Amino acid sequence: MGRARRYVDGAERRARLGARHRLAGAARAAGPEEVTGSLVALHGTDPATVFLSVGARLAEPAGTVSSTERALYEERSLVRMHGMRRTVFVFPAELTAVVHASTGLTVAARERARLVKDMATAGAPDADWLADVERATLAALERRGQATAAELSGDEPRLREQFVYAAGKSYEGVHTVSSRLLTVLGTEGKVVRGRPLGSWTSGQFRWAPAPPHPGLDEAAAQAALLERWLRCCGPATEADLKWWTGWKVTDVRRALAAAGAEEVTVDEGTGFVAPGDGGPPAAPSGPWAALLPALDPTAMAWQQRDWYLAPELRPALFDRSGNVGPTVWWNGRVVGGWAQRADGEIVWRLLGSGDVGREAGAAIAVEAERLAGWVGATRLTPRFRTPLERELTG
Repeated sequence: MGRARRYVDGAERRARLGARHRLAGAARAAGPEEVTGSLVALHGTDPATVFLSVGARLAEPAGTVSSTERALYEERSLVRMHGMRRTVFVFPAELTAVVHASTGLTVAARERARLVKDMATAGAPDADWLADVERATLAALERRGQATAAELSGDEPRLREQFVYAAGKSYEGVHTVSSRLLTVLGTEGKVVRGRPLGSWTSGQFRWAPAPPHPGLDEAAAQAALLERWLRCCGPATEADLKWWTGWKVTDVRRALAAAGAEEVTVDEGTGFVAPGDGGPPAAPSGPWAALLPALDPTAMAWQQRDWYLAPELRPALFDRSGNVGPTVWWNGRVVGGWAQRADGEIVWRLLGSGDVGREAGAAIAVEAERLAGWVGATRLTPRFRTPLERELTG
């Protein structure tokens, strides 16, 4: 008779979250590499999210911008690149090969086939022409070191070629080869996002050649990525894993077996933890509060979220596409949201019917002051606006 699976309740999962996501006071990190390594990946679609996610987890956040810029653009210990689900993330440099082999190659093949098909449907030049443009573009980028799409189009004018996408459909549009091709090259691991044109919140960026990395076996890379993520976010269900990775369920199951993941029971059913990680965590270091940005990896890590986010809070905190806005946390639960007003003031509001108490209110106020202190004169507007964030800024 097999050993009974251990039950991991919501309180234990929240205790793990506080420690492993570097949010509980004693668990806060010394630098951006430590933060990113603990979380596996930071969402990079909105550039400000990377810095805000780091700053929320540093013991001393005053140097958040300079230390994160140094890691991203000078030391290259962190790399902003396409990853799971064709989304842009920031990864530790040592994980780029694992992410590319486990996820990027499959996404890249799909994206390239889609681009070639869309161009053919529109009567645009064929795959051989596209391959020649690609070679010239990569050569130009190698010469420059870093360049914007406009600069590369100056070096290789064929990047300005346009074609009609979805002709006759309600979503018909005109695409430019540069935007589509550079995205494909990003998913293929040939180029990465470089330094922005403006401040750390700017969405305009340069492209850079991708750092070299070895080719890895896909199945082995999937097992390695999944085990690392489980050490950060376990226990997680199969649905959580499929959602976070964007893999087929057969790939998730194969990787779970290869990684030696252990089964536990959670409120949603069967959960998985990394090998040897099924026991209870160390006692919590004390109550904690946090103000996390839109798209923060903690809020977005799991598909099944009731153990840390009450369903009735979701309409105020998410946009229509499922992107989470800025959130306020208390002891492992989302209890509200925050925003920055035009004058720079950080404002927040608790949601729901539960009273979290004076201690929570005081701790949240300290975090708001801490955030305002290192953000300084910078103004923050999330790329994906949510109902509560809009209301607080209005």
